Amino acid sequence: MSRIDSKIKFVGLHAHSVAGSIFDAIGYPQDHMDFAYENGCDALALTDHGNMNGLAYQVLHAKKMQEAGKEFKPIFGCEAYFTPSIAEWHDAYNQAMEDKKRARSIKKDEQSGATVEDEGDSKRIQGILKRRRHLVLIAQNQTGLTNLFKLISESYKEENFYRYPRIDYALLKKYNEGIIASSACLGGVYAGNYWEHREEGDEAVLEAMRESTRQMVDIFGDRWYAEIQWNNIKEQHELNQYVIQVAKEFGVGLLTTADSHYPNPDAWKDRELYKRLGWLGKGRPSWAEDESQLPEGVEEIGYELYPKNGDQMWESYKQYSDEQGFEYDDDLVLQSIEESYRIAFDRVESFLPDNTVRLPEFVVPAGFTATQALVNFALEGLKGKALHKDKEYLDRLRAELNVIDDRGFSKYFLTMKSIVDVATGMMLPGPGRGSAAGSLVAYALNITQVDPIKHGLLFSRFLRSDATDYPDIDYDVSDSLALKEKLVEMWGADCVAPISNWNTLQLKSLIKDISKLYNIPFTEVNTVTAIMMREALPEAKKKHGIKAGIYAPTWEEVMEFSPSLQRYLAAHPAVKTHVEGLVGQVRSCSRHAGGVVVAENLDSNMPLINSGGIRQAPWAEGQNVRHLEPMGFIKFDLLGLSTLKMMEGCIEHILRRHHDIPEPTFAQIQKYYNENLHPDVIDLNNAEVYKNIFHAGRWAGIFQFTEQGAQGFCTKVKPNNIIDVSAVTSIFRPGPLSAGVDADYVEAKEHPQRITYLSEDAREITQETFGFLIFQEQIALLAHKLGGLTLDEGNMLRKVLTKKGTGKGSVKGHLHSKFISGCAKKGISSDEAQALWDKFEYFSGYGFNKSHAVSYSIISFQCAWFWNYYPAEWMAAFLDKEPESRKEKAINIAKQYGFEIAELDINKSGVVWEISEDGKTLIQPLSSIKGLGMAAIEQILDHRPFLNAEDLLFREELSYSKLNKKALDALCRGGALDKMVDDRFTGRKHFWSACVVERPKNLKKFSENLELYAPEGDFGEEEIIQFKTELIGVFPINLVITTETIQKLQEKFIPPISEFDQELQVCWFIPRKIVPKNTKNGKLYWIVEVIDSNNELTRIRCWGVKPEKDRIHLNRPYMARLKYDENWGFSTYAIGKTFRLLG
Repeated sequence: MSRIDSKIKFVGLHAHSVAGSIFDAIGYPQDHMDFAYENGCDALALTDHGNMNGLAYQVLHAKKMQEAGKEFKPIFGCEAYFTPSIAEWHDAYNQAMEDKKRARSIKKDEQSGATVEDEGDSKRIQGILKRRRHLVLIAQNQTGLTNLFKLISESYKEENFYRYPRIDYALLKKYNEGIIASSACLGGVYAGNYWEHREEGDEAVLEAMRESTRQMVDIFGDRWYAEIQWNNIKEQHELNQYVIQVAKEFGVGLLTTADSHYPNPDAWKDRELYKRLGWLGKGRPSWAEDESQLPEGVEEIGYELYPKNGDQMWESYKQYSDEQGFEYDDDLVLQSIEESYRIAFDRVESFLPDNTVRLPEFVVPAGFTATQALVNFALEGLKGKALHKDKEYLDRLRAELNVIDDRGFSKYFLTMKSIVDVATGMMLPGPGRGSAAGSLVAYALNITQVDPIKHGLLFSRFLRSDATDYPDIDYDVSDSLALKEKLVEMWGADCVAPISNWNTLQLKSLIKDISKLYNIPFTEVNTVTAIMMREALPEAKKKHGIKAGIYAPTWEEVMEFSPSLQRYLAAHPAVKTHVEGLVGQVRSCSRHAGGVVVAENLDSNMPLINSGGIRQAPWAEGQNVRHLEPMGFIKFDLLGLSTLKMMEGCIEHILRRHHDIPEPTFAQIQKYYNENLHPDVIDLNNAEVYKNIFHAGRWAGIFQFTEQGAQGFCTKVKPNNIIDVSAVTSIFRPGPLSAGVDADYVEAKEHPQRITYLSEDAREITQETFGFLIFQEQIALLAHKLGGLTLDEGNMLRKVLTKKGTGKGSVKGHLHSKFISGCAKKGISSDEAQALWDKFEYFSGYGFNKSHAVSYSIISFQCAWFWNYYPAEWMAAFLDKEPESRKEKAINIAKQYGFEIAELDINKSGVVWEISEDGKTLIQPLSSIKGLGMAAIEQILDHRPFLNAEDLLFREELSYSKLNKKALDALCRGGALDKMVDDRFTGRKHFWSACVVERPKNLKKFSENLELYAPEGDFGEEEIIQFKTELIGVFPINLVITTETIQKLQEKFIPPISEFDQELQVCWFIPRKIVPKNTKNGKLYWIVEVIDSNNELTRIRCWGVKPEKDRIHLNRPYMARLKYDENWGFSTYAIGKTFRLLG
């Protein structure tokens, strides 16, 4: 396709993309840039609303275009939100916050995610709290870009942000150098003057605009431009007339802009739909007050917002001015169109942002270079481990340090060490994660705890000498949020920032949302979306030659390979068109699970944003996009691992019960861990732990072994060391399981004498995994030992084969040739060498990272060690860690292993699960009661025991504003006050009514209540079930089905529904709720929500219901014959025949 040749030169200096103008613009920056280039433009500015989130896309695509020989200039900008005085705005804000009701609403607004522009709201008179006007800012050079970063970062600070980020004249005066500014659109600076004074007449509007001009010219001088636009909106032309007059009066440059919002002329309807999707479930925005349907044609909207060329801008001017009946000076307008080109090429320099790698200087000790400091720290670390005289360790350390220095990564390791030093002073870290565990330097610096030489881990798997990317160390801690907050506190918010995640519109939900807007029945949509991925996946994997492992089909592949989707889209072509235009567009902003950037002066080196009340980096770094490294920033992954929190809790219990330390400090917890559980000291070959836990299948909170499948496989394998456990966790994944590796591995482990090895080298490398290639590192080692490749080349081969990183055919071909010839030198025939290569290729679909597997298996072993030697302490910690959704299941596990579960008791229950003196009973904590806050719990703990009701209700020293009526209600209905129900009360309901519902203020009123509410008696069984379920999150199954009944069901091999057997088809459960529904043909069916002994909520569709005959009793045990389908779940017909009430 040849480029369009526009006679009139024009550059769009006001343009939006989906990257930064969520639910207002569509198309990523590269889409806009490509169209602008083909449309005859030589440059394009990106000016998203209040941010520069799309900058990295813009920069990377500009480089790509340059490499392709396309001369195209990226211009960096922002359409900022402006208010004349933030101080004045703040006064209004503070005044509003004095109204408590209004303050709650304001605080809720402040916690919203990414800013979404309501274009209608900006084109009207605004209250001061929401007031903001658009202001286009363009960076002329690196200085201007730095100032623009600073302005945006400032605008998102807490004091300047409410729903929208704000800048004012004061900030512009401080940071205007190198920036060109223009007055923007119908929501802009001049437009604000127009909307606020139009009812007062022309002179009032002009005078307000003159004052704005004086202020802006005072700040920007000739870098201030009066902006005009062309559309079919009457008010735009009225505004244009005023703008032109003021520009003439002040000699200000006049500039025409396109204000583009979608990447090509055909995308206008997708943008209209996208805008509506953004407001689904959030009410109706002001721009849609009179619009209930999508426009039929773009002419109904009154404007076209794609990246136009100069000729198209001229046509728009002529068409819209004529239609609206306004006259302009053609020469003046032509000059304003061409002025954009002069600004772009005469006033804006050709430059890309400075992407020098930024890491903090404060991590380097004074008087040392980064490399000198790293060497010193590494040697000290090795000495601390008594390994400094071992030649193997010294040689390995020296080799690693050389690679790190050659690659320029010394400061990166120092930064990671500094983070670790902070973390280890306040919480337990994990022993290692990912390939970093293969680094001896990381081990010496205590970044990892796993000795890579002892466990046979490769540094080259982590860092190759010939690679170009930065290392990536993932670091597990017990509380990542607390660590990040501590880093911000210590180093400053301008030095530490979380990384953004940009969530996109996914295919399944997008089809549902678009279909909803087109009033397509939900059942029809759901039938398709439930099955389309399953239909497409096998063919999509076959297309790519993927035989194992996880793969997510693309939208195009789902369309190509799902017959159901094809039929649906053929019936609803509008849905197809919109899905193609909108799939993958930005939906919302969130934060990376653990990623942060650490560098000095972040607010000047990137445009920091705010999402959900948190200041964070605007760019993402992950599998789909890598925007930080190209911009000069390195991601540090600090990830929370709840098992580590569980281990801390277990050690606390151990120290309390066995070391006479009532309130253990973290230093004491850490000391216990280092002396007993650190991988350097714990006996990882402890046969007792393997036998009692892994062989016997005693699973209670064992990391990586919480699901039945992994548990069952492990008990078959019967691991005897960490490598065995690592093999189990590496094999028990979709890829290896689908390839049948699990059964073959068990067979080989049971009969090792049957294994044949290609050579002694092959035996040395694969004997630990019984001849199987389980770990990715084994490819590199075999290629090195047998094929003569270097270890770096071996890891390059691993990357090539796993289709990650460098997958070029020439690289693969070179490595293949070298491998085959290397094998020949070792006496291996070409056929045998090729067979081994083929094995590499097959294995690459499911091989796992050994460094990661070993590190995580050590955590599994540590859990097993606790469970073996300190079962009560471990079980209490396990119950504390489990979330509400799995609490009942965890309690059942505790009971299964012989623990008694004490009921809640205000005089015994604490903040965490407690243990009885004999270690046989676990006491539920008060913190497990919903609605009972820590302030109330602290009052209880500080003043108990409570002898009776009066002692609880009339203590002078108690603060009843904290232990209030709401708290007492939660305590009573939750069962924590049951032991206070003495013989003066006829039952618990009598106690509740007399002491809580009608809370007595004195003893006289208490006596009256005792008499008045005596007839209340006890709570009914249904009430107790409701209270326990709602307040404690635990269904009191013992009230509904006896232990004897469950045992009888087990004897007859009838499982609970959560353990449904497809062949048996019979299971038991307890119905909790019935939801009547109608099919699209109007036939009644029920959705029955049920629960079982594992506390897992399941839904059953009951078809063909006859309400006059069919009856299901809630909270009663049933046995039933059911059908199960992957798409629809559980279902049955004729419940009168298939359901049977037990007991």
